[in-house]
Amino acid sequence: MSTAGTKRLFVGNVPFRIDAQDLRALFEEVAPVADFFWPTDRETGRKKGFCFVDVNEADMAAVIEAMNGREVEGRQLAVNEAQPREERPARQY
Repeated sequence: MSTAGTKRLFVGNVPFRIDAQDLRALFEEVAPVADFFWPTDRETGRKKGFCFVDVNEADMAAVIEAMNGREVEGRQLAVNEAQPREERPARQY
């Protein structure tokens, strides 16, 4: 969850071959990264094809401008402001 003064960005189409440190470093070329989260699949342990990057609110537009559509490992990143997670009903078994 982003903290006061920061905004969370959703980054889609992330290549699986890049490691988390290198991906974070790409964003830090544009602006300081307050937090970085790359979810993994619970069953396989593999990274998912998306991640979240928290940046200062003042830097958000510049980061989106610089990183949205940027080619990384043959894939174009899709970067935009993350939307709040929707409430889901509890699973019934």
